[in-house]
Amino acid sequence: MPGELLVLPGGITPQALAGRVEGVGLAGSLPGGFLRVRVSPGEEAAKAAALLRAGARWVQPNYLYRPLFTPNDPLYPADPLDASRLQPYYQAIRLEAAWDLLGPLPCTPVVAVLDTAFNPGHPDLQPSLLPGRNLTPDGLAPEDLSPSPPPQGYAYRAGEADHGQGVAGLVAAVANNNQGIPGVGLNRVKVLPLKVFYWVGGSYTSTSAVLANALRYAADQGAVVANLSLGASTPLDVAVQQALGYALSKGTLPVAASGNEGTDGLYYPAAYPGVLAVGSAKLDGTRSDFSNCSPQPTDLVLAAAGNRNPPQTLWSLALGRNYPYYQTRGDYAKWVGTSFAAPQASALAALYVAKHYARYGRGPSPDQIRLCLTRTASNGGSYDPQTGYGLLRADRVMTDTTYCFP
Repeated sequence: MPGELLVLPGGITPQALAGRVEGVGLAGSLPGGFLRVRVSPGEEAAKAAALLRAGARWVQPNYLYRPLFTPNDPLYPADPLDASRLQPYYQAIRLEAAWDLLGPLPCTPVVAVLDTAFNPGHPDLQPSLLPGRNLTPDGLAPEDLSPSPPPQGYAYRAGEADHGQGVAGLVAAVANNNQGIPGVGLNRVKVLPLKVFYWVGGSYTSTSAVLANALRYAADQGAVVANLSLGASTPLDVAVQQALGYALSKGTLPVAASGNEGTDGLYYPAAYPGVLAVGSAKLDGTRSDFSNCSPQPTDLVLAAAGNRNPPQTLWSLALGRNYPYYQTRGDYAKWVGTSFAAPQASALAALYVAKHYARYGRGPSPDQIRLCLTRTASNGGSYDPQTGYGLLRADRVMTDTTYCFP
């Protein structure tokens, strides 16, 4: 965020630290000891160096993050969608076989979705949503999950603010209700919607401070997974890394999209240790042309989430509300991108948690979840630089006795 820094003050008080450096103003604090300070735009590097000389232990930019999706022209049909249209994607990860193996589950795991806007009144999502929070500084109330209004007269780009709704739909859209699409969670998973993106600088953006707060909030609310269909190329965001560590310590597994540049090297936070990274595959199981990969072994798996050329897309939800500053929206849209691979893994991880609890009377640790999903994927436990551990195998996640249910 231009004009902002995050600071670990070290052994001196925040007021004393700010008083030692002219042109630095305190703007707020974060859990974990970070301070958010304001400086003049363009002076971030100079003020960071001055703060370090004044005794600060760590100073970093308040980095910007963006939703990771490749928008296609949305399709909003007049009639409700047939859930079978999603089956090719779900069949690619053997999801229907996994659903047959679920049986009675003693708990309802929660997936926190950190994203753009949500519509709690959408008929295909409402029963699956918990009360959410708006954690952005967009001026809306904390319980208001609607899109942040762009500047007057801004031409809304189709599909943009629907991103969070599409992600949440793949996790937990209501199944067996004769309308729309089924979520991967098959009515066994709840979504905690956390709005982290807001309108700034000409696009929907989030920051290190907002993401760090949201990760801690998700963990404190008992989410077993935090879905992060977002990213940046920033490799050293200590504020977010610290929050990821906090989430892991509370039993929350971060699941993040790998990135949509089609290059070697994962986006962050997907590249951080402890995070399950999820790329996108075509229906034949090969890597989508836009999906980032990693030559270095990391916890990367794939889920079927479309392709750019030739085009492949999948259905999920749209906002379906007529906001006065947007054009009228439909209830469903076509999506493609690693943003829509990640929620498939997130929901599968949540189902595994419930299945594990049914068998052992306790949930697995984040490390166990990550090990189960990576080692049962289609590459048979071997790592490939293009596809990671391969395409998710939901059926194996429900049955494997080596990595999932030893």
